[in-house]
Amino acid sequence: MTITEVSKKYDMSQDTLRYYERIGLIPPVNRTKSGIRDYTEESCAWIELAKCMRSAGIPIEPLIEYCVLTQQGDTTIAARKDLLTEERKKLLKKMDDTKKTLDRLNYKIDRYEKAEITGVLSWDE
Repeated sequence: MTITEVSKKYDMSQDTLRYYERIGLIPPVNRTKSGIRDYTEESCAWIELAKCMRSAGIPIEPLIEYCVLTQQGDTTIAARKDLLTEERKKLLKKMDDTKKTLDRLNYKIDRYEKAEITGVLSWDE
């Protein structure tokens, strides 16, 4: 696939795709004889992973480290697992914090909805 096709498929700019490759977030993409990027299924799998992880808020640095470790082969399996486990722990904490914020927002909205009906808003929090 060309960079234009991949850009459309994953709704990412071509600049972002080039950037991800340049910084090592995805492994180097194969090139045609004329130097045009030729994305394979494997390249696309890396893009899907990067997009998924980034959309969850996982920082670029650990993802680059994961990519580097993967390219080093099976001797890095434990390190890759540890890295992903640590990122999962951070993501679970973030989800818990988000849930607490959502609960607080729901509480506040509920108070305002009741106040709209009764005409009274109590300021207990």
